[in-house]
Amino acid sequence: MNGRFQIAMHILTLLAKPESELLSSEYIAGSINANPALIRKEISNLRNHGLINSKEGSNGGYALAKPAEQILLADVYQAIKQDSILGQAKNRPNPACPVGRQINQHLDALYLEIDDVLAKKLGTINLCEFRDQFD
Repeated sequence: MNGRFQIAMHILTLLAKPESELLSSEYIAGSINANPALIRKEISNLRNHGLINSKEGSNGGYALAKPAEQILLADVYQAIKQDSILGQAKNRPNPACPVGRQINQHLDALYLEIDDVLAKKLGTINLCEFRDQFD
């Protein structure tokens, strides 16, 4: 597991604030208290998934690509999702062991089920609803 969902949600929530204009990566990084290069990498990913637009130049910055009401948290999850939500072991289990030779297939099935439940829940919440929890 990693913090990409939290970072992506922080970025998108900042951009979804009603008073938000174009925000710079430096401003966003300051709010997250993270390295601007890390933030730009995640912004690039979110832009590639159609969630953020960017404008170049001295008056440039970032904005949502569509209204917050049209962005589901499931969209954010799909944009940042890499591997299993519970992680993946680096070692290869012993195929001579009755547990070792089957563990990965059983865990993969469990991970898919958990991922499906999570995606369904996140599909019921849009960015506007999430944003409106903040003062």
